[in-house]
Amino acid sequence: MNALQNIAPALTMSSREIAELTGKDLGHVNRDIRAMLDSLEDDPELEHVREDKDARGYTVAFHLGRELTYTLLAGYSTQLRRRVIARWQELESAQAKTPAELSRMDILRLAMESEQARIQAESERDKAIATKAEIGSRREATAMATASAKSREVARLQHELGRNQQHATVIAVEKATGMAFPKNAYVDLRRVTQKYGLQAVSVVDARYGSVKAWPAVAWRECHGIELSDLFPGQEAA
Repeated sequence: MNALQNIAPALTMSSREIAELTGKDLGHVNRDIRAMLDSLEDDPELEHVREDKDARGYTVAFHLGRELTYTLLAGYSTQLRRRVIARWQELESAQAKTPAELSRMDILRLAMESEQARIQAESERDKAIATKAEIGSRREATAMATASAKSREVARLQHELGRNQQHATVIAVEKATGMAFPKNAYVDLRRVTQKYGLQAVSVVDARYGSVKAWPAVAWRECHGIELSDLFPGQEAA
């Protein structure tokens, strides 16, 4: 206890407390402080500045002595300066007490305030990290769901492309009619397709990689099959 009473640490005020007293955003106060420190360069007072950072290396708070605090306040309104100066006077008045005047309750209160400030800073740091991780996970899940939905839609469209009222593959017609076409059935289908200046459509196939879907007119002339009757309600997009 004697060792504790003989220590008189230098008084500082945190940017967090300045923000609370002035009603300013903490980020704005930290920004003002950094601009002030950069402009002072080699000022000996800079040696007493403490900067708290979170796990990501971002500044959580600055701790300034009285002189630098007053320098910062030069850019603030008179009313805001009065609040901070009044708080400084309270701090200096409390420190002016002799060790004998500091009761056990005073010491405990000061220790508690210091611990609460530390816990709050750590809590805000952890919350920021957790929020960033949650946002990242949410974006990743959304992207995966979107990609999956698009993949399913592409597969569906590719499948429908081979069996609709405008085009159909040999395999699709065989399944729909129960008929079996010779392996060279595509020859006549291709001839009629070229006759009308049309083109077959390539369709993804699980067995062959891709197959041709032939126009309705080719099926009509070659085999007398009407795709509109065979695949009702399945118009091509």
